[in-house]
Amino acid sequence: MTWKTADSTTVSRSEQQLPDWLAAYTTYGLWGLVVGTVLCLLALFTNPIPDPSFPWFSLPEAYRVPVTQPRIEHWPVSYTVGIWLWIACASALFLRGYERFAGRWQYGPATWLVGLPTVAMIALTTYCRFFWPKPDPATWNAPAYTFVCWAYCSTYDPLWSNLAYLVAGIGVVAFGLVVRRSSLAVATEATFGVLALPLGLPALFDAYRRSVSGPSRHP
Repeated sequence: MTWKTADSTTVSRSEQQLPDWLAAYTTYGLWGLVVGTVLCLLALFTNPIPDPSFPWFSLPEAYRVPVTQPRIEHWPVSYTVGIWLWIACASALFLRGYERFAGRWQYGPATWLVGLPTVAMIALTTYCRFFWPKPDPATWNAPAYTFVCWAYCSTYDPLWSNLAYLVAGIGVVAFGLVVRRSSLAVATEATFGVLALPLGLPALFDAYRRSVSGPSRHP
């Protein structure tokens, strides 16, 4: 079975298959997102304020159990583990989207493996820079979806946030080069994938996929 993208590129189902190890990561990663959500919600029932950045995220005492979780820096243990599970498993969403819907979207695989992760990085970097109520003091345990974003969230040094925007900019360029079927596409998206890890994992896979099949085969 094949799908045709808006730019008349044909994408077969076989081309959308992930390597076994990446398919396993995607499956377990989606479960990891569910488990992470449960663990974050669990902190609601044990600690008065699980996240000091959001003091409104709380339950009345009558609904909490008489047990208080210890904290790792600012956050209860289960909340910390839950958030880091989201971070470790976020790429599974884009990979599953690639598996299921790549052929139905304009620009096909590039949308799910490069475009949407880049948009997510821009949105998350903007949120953390300008809108996140930052706990005081900064901590090594601050959650972040890329290593360069973690450097900002754990220090609040604007230099790292600026670098995160630069990395996201490389993602924008990579997406454009992929769509144009440029010979520089693979190297650029591989660069973005490495610099944006762990969120850059889909782009790294796409760079590998294109290097094997040829950059002009499909966007």
